Amino acid sequence: MESSGVLMPTDVSVITTYRCQMRCKMCNIWKYPSDPAREITPKDLEKLPVMKFANVTGGEPFQRKDLEDIIAVLFTKVPRVVISTSGWHYDRIIKLAEKYPKIGIRVSIEGLSVRNDDLRGKNGGYDNGLKVLLKLRSMGLKDIGFGITVSNHNSEDMLWLYKLSRELKMEFATATFHNSFYFHKDDNEVTNKELVVSNFQELVYNLLKENNPKSWARAFFNLGVINYIRNGKRMLPCEAGLTNFFVEPYGDVYPCNGLEDRIWKESMGNLRDFNTFEELWNSEQAVKVRNMVKVCPKNCWMVGTAAPVMKKYFRHPAQWIVENKIKSFLGKEVCFEKIPYYNVGQSPLQGDLDFTRLKPFTDSKGVKPDPSLPLVEE
Repeated sequence: MESSGVLMPTDVSVITTYRCQMRCKMCNIWKYPSDPAREITPKDLEKLPVMKFANVTGGEPFQRKDLEDIIAVLFTKVPRVVISTSGWHYDRIIKLAEKYPKIGIRVSIEGLSVRNDDLRGKNGGYDNGLKVLLKLRSMGLKDIGFGITVSNHNSEDMLWLYKLSRELKMEFATATFHNSFYFHKDDNEVTNKELVVSNFQELVYNLLKENNPKSWARAFFNLGVINYIRNGKRMLPCEAGLTNFFVEPYGDVYPCNGLEDRIWKESMGNLRDFNTFEELWNSEQAVKVRNMVKVCPKNCWMVGTAAPVMKKYFRHPAQWIVENKIKSFLGKEVCFEKIPYYNVGQSPLQGDLDFTRLKPFTDSKGVKPDPSLPLVEE
């Protein structure tokens, strides 16, 4: 097969299962569980190339009885593996951490105790998650932390959780809710924008005050979250399907987890249909999907696709960080009214939320246009 000339990816997210014991209000994945008999196997994952990083997610990854075998395979492909979990399965998590002390664990916590348990639909979820993190810390694990998906109800709790992460010396990640096939949601929208944005602004201030370059980079990332909530175009391009990709439970490879059936959703291919990952990655279908990403009208800003381009085009985040770190040091305010847009050669159609009114990815007859053709107003 003729090569597309695309470099091999560096990051993978393995969606191990759509099964989940939580009942989150911002995610309906638990209503559409995958069939354990059809889920991708550790043997299937042996086709993956050597990369730098793997995120293991779900659903709830610890629903998989063979999760240890999956982790064993991934550690032959990447030096760093991080599992995203609700923290519900305490014993399974601790057992895995004992076997793989270099594993990364990120527990999803959506607020303080009452708020978290309400949003995640399980009483005791906050207690379980915190207990897991404290136990992992006592075991000496380094790569641990928690994260919050900010919605209309928990942005103030985000600031308290940030303070807790500082006290516990743990990683703290943020996101805001999105709509996608992955979450089975199309009504996730921040409506109390002023309050939520103001709390993210305070978080950015606090992150800039830290003496940690990683925190400064997170300040820039959270600037992108503010921009997303305001429906602005992405500060940096989306290059999903180039440096990163997702493997879903039945083996399909997607550029990201933000695709929506009502806009577009297309697989690059299924791992099980190819002898090697290289064949899939360089296939005509993979090229077609990358072309669709180039003009994708969504303006998502999730860490899986934002982090790679922040690293690739680092001079732009670095410039913003330096300017605003100095402002922070001098006690001056960061400007949030004019969020920068960096033109690095991306299509002006990418992230254009009006694009769906010009020429949809799928027309009234259900036919998808050729993404290589110019897109014009009708």
